[in-house]
Formats: sequence, structure tokens, C-alpha cells
Amino acid sequence: MKLSDFMYDLPEARIAQTPVEPRDHSRLMVLHRDTGEIEHKHFYDIIDYLNPGDCLVINETKVIPARLYGERPTGGAVEVLLLKQLGPKRWETLVRPGKKLKPGAEVSFGDGRLKCRVMETTDVGGRIVEFECEGSFEAALDALGEMPLPPYIHEKLQDRDRYQTVYAKQDGSAAAPTAGLHFTPGLMDRIREKGVDIVPVLLHVGLGTFRPVKVENIEDHEMHSEYFEVTQEAADRVNAARARGGRIVAVGTTSVRTLESAAEDGRLIAKRGDTNIFIKPGYRFQLVDALITNFHLPGSTLIMLVSALWDRERILEAYKTAVKDEYRFFSFGDAMLIE
Repeated sequence: MKLSDFMYDLPEARIAQTPVEPRDHSRLMVLHRDTGEIEHKHFYDIIDYLNPGDCLVINETKVIPARLYGERPTGGAVEVLLLKQLGPKRWETLVRPGKKLKPGAEVSFGDGRLKCRVMETTDVGGRIVEFECEGSFEAALDALGEMPLPPYIHEKLQDRDRYQTVYAKQDGSAAAPTAGLHFTPGLMDRIREKGVDIVPVLLHVGLGTFRPVKVENIEDHEMHSEYFEVTQEAADRVNAARARGGRIVAVGTTSVRTLESAAEDGRLIAKRGDTNIFIKPGYRFQLVDALITNFHLPGSTLIMLVSALWDRERILEAYKTAVKDEYRFFSFGDAMLIE
């Protein structure tokens, strides 16, 4: 298939710049695959589409303040975005300006509280850097780093926690698993009370989120690997839900990629490691029955994943409907349920 098969027109005014309050008051578009019907709801209505015995799978990754602004010894401004931790103080990063940050270059942040040296260049144009700091690296990062909002969000985030799910636990992501931003603690309690099992898995969001598809033949696109974990307890609970006839409802594309990366013969197994799974039309899902997701960028691997779950043309028609009906798009935007 071609990249152009996944494009649609989106006015800039439809890109959400700020989150809705309360979180669960964002809009919800419900797509019924069996009938083709589209419903327009609010996210707090999601409970009406979850059944006792279902399993709701969430990604409990936590976004770190991964964007650092510093300077070179000459005084030139530098931006470093942390993507993936490779060691205690060693990270894979994206940097700007790249031409100025070749191996051996040094950068200082916060008047020298935190420093890094560029060690090598990656095969996708990033940099491997080694940090040194006064005291705890985590404390320095918390004090000096900023939340890595996507480039299409121009408004400054007033509350750092608003780019974090309410169930985030494990530090490591360079971007939020945004479908989960709509949940509140109260909504999650009501879902549990209905008899839905909420199961956490882990995928640290990395370069795959920032790297656009640049080839017309999507088969030629290479996904960047991201770290994931599925515990034995999570595997047992997901498999138990399937055994009792419950659906596996994934919250976000990261949960989908985690589940499908750890699937064997229609069952979930305990597993950890890196995945570069690329889910696109033609993919046969082993575990995922339904998906809660946000609206995605034209031509992105995420809209390709969503199209694999149902039908590319129907998905694009739903996106056109969302534009016409003034849904809010992307990270702080509205949600979609495909069931």
C-alpha cells in the first residue's frame, strides 16, 4: 500500500492545543465494525461499551521531562530530546542542531548542573550521549527537563501532570500514550465495579512516535524499536478473560503493539524486550478485539495500525466526519472507540 492511501485533509484549527477538563469530558466517536454505525458520545460514556468479563489493557509507562535545553561551550543553543535509556547515564537522543553535535561535542544544561558528551551517531540520525551531573541524574532531569510535547502543540503546558495518564507508574517514555489521558480515577473505579479487569502492560514510547513515514511504499518503512514488558500476572489475566469469553480492549496503539508483540498462538505470554512491530492493513490480530485511541496524524504508522483493525476507507471516512463535526485531534484531542 502507498503512503498516500492514508492521507486526509486536516485544518490546523482542529488540532487540540489544550486538554479538556475534566479529562473524561472529551468527545468520543464510537465505530461499530459489525454494522458500520457511528455514534457520537463523551468519553465518560465508555463504560456503556465495556461488558462484565472484558479486559481493559492499559500502558502504565510514565513520561519523563525528556526535553532539555542547553548550550555548547561557544554559547550556541542546543536542544536534546531523550528517547531511550541505554545505561545509567547513557541515552539515545534526538538533537538540534545536528550539524553542531558530532561525536565528541559537549553540552551544558542549567549552568553546568548537568552535562553530556556526544558519543556516537545512530543510523537514524540521532545521537548516543553520556551524561554527568552533580548529584542524582533523575533529580537534575526533573529540575531542568521539560515535558516533550509534540511540535504541533504551541500552547505552553501549565500542569506537567496533564501530559501523564492517571495510572502512569514506570518512568521511561518520551511521549504520552495519549488514549489513556481521558481516564479519571473515578471512571476507572466505575469500570472495575462493572466487572471489567484492568490489566497494565508497559511500552516506553520512543522514536517511533516522532519518526514520520517518508517512503511512498509503506512496506519499505522501518519501525524503530521500543522497550516493552508483559508480566506473568498480566498474561494470566488476559488469557483468563479470553477463556471466559471476554473481549480484550486495548487502550491506545502502544497497548496494541505490546499485546501483539507478546502473542503466541492466540495467547499472551510473559515477555520483555524491544519491539519494532509494524501493524498495517493485512495484519491478523491475535489478541486485540477493540481499541480506544485518539485521532492520528495523516500518513502516520498509527493511522495505519487503526486501519488494520477495521477498514482503511471506513477509517478515513470516520476521520472526515470528525473534521466536519469539529472533533479535536491528536494528543489533547478527542477519542475514538473501534469495537
